Amino acid sequence: MINVTCAVIRNEDGQILVVQRGEDTDHPLKWEFPGGKVDKGETGEECIIREIREELSIDVVIFGKLPVVEHDYGTKQIRLIPFICDTLDDMPVLNEHVSFEWLAPGELGKVDFSEADISVAEYYLKSINFTEDAPLKVPFRSEVTPDEDSEIRNMIYRIMSTKEAEWVAASAAESPEIFKKLIEFSYSDDKKLAFHSSWTLNKVCDKNPELIIPFLPAIVESLGKIDNESALRSILRILTMTEMTRLSVKHHGILAEYCFSALRSGYTAIAIKAYSMEILYRLAVLYPELANELSASINMLQGEGSAGIISRGRMILKKLSDTPKEKGSSQK
Repeated sequence: MINVTCAVIRNEDGQILVVQRGEDTDHPLKWEFPGGKVDKGETGEECIIREIREELSIDVVIFGKLPVVEHDYGTKQIRLIPFICDTLDDMPVLNEHVSFEWLAPGELGKVDFSEADISVAEYYLKSINFTEDAPLKVPFRSEVTPDEDSEIRNMIYRIMSTKEAEWVAASAAESPEIFKKLIEFSYSDDKKLAFHSSWTLNKVCDKNPELIIPFLPAIVESLGKIDNESALRSILRILTMTEMTRLSVKHHGILAEYCFSALRSGYTAIAIKAYSMEILYRLAVLYPELANELSASINMLQGEGSAGIISRGRMILKKLSDTPKEKGSSQK
């Protein structure tokens, strides 16, 4: 029996990623949850993270597991190990599949899945107690006001879905202690805690952008200390939504240097490059002399072969060309 992993990947809107196999595969044009065979000496967790990067060029964080599915296809028997994962990347790059869709949970029953994936979809819907009009179940007591580091840490660590992250975000918007801990934990060596914290921090800033303003200088100065791609994506996303005039000239320089380095590095994740391009575009509006350097850096990326980064680069180049020249010259 072959051990295979798959991922039920959720985006920030709670939609699920499904992908379609090609015509020349063993299940032609069937849809499935992405994943692949477990290599010798590899854990299921290591396998699914590797497979998703290889197949879709996105990063995921594992939030849980579903029951194992054993299925006999006649030509092979598989033991399918499903993981529930979340991602901030909404534009996968198809390296093996021919199509993808983001679907609401209620749409999974209409998908032409491979047989084993049908069971995975059913298990997932059961795990979230899905009904068409299911009310939101709050996992924490609404009156909880944690005043100790360990309590806040445990609350953040227990987040298992977008809805739960939104609840914690609402609490953080009302509690300076929780908000500060979200920032602090975003730099944690514990990758799960850092991702949960930075992801929830995004939720807070989406609705209450003014809360992050006093912390922006320290965040910019500490970018190089984040050794966690998932948390770094979240922090950079916050910066893409920030009015650059909220930062000093000194911090503009630090941010520009960091983002240009990210674009030029061959090891930088696609999403981080995309956010770096957006930040640099915002800086180029203030400092027109950066426009040529940004254009040159983006043009160098066009040869990388990543559809996602090429598309994003073209969008930034278009915005640069549409920026009124007099707007830039007036700030010289």
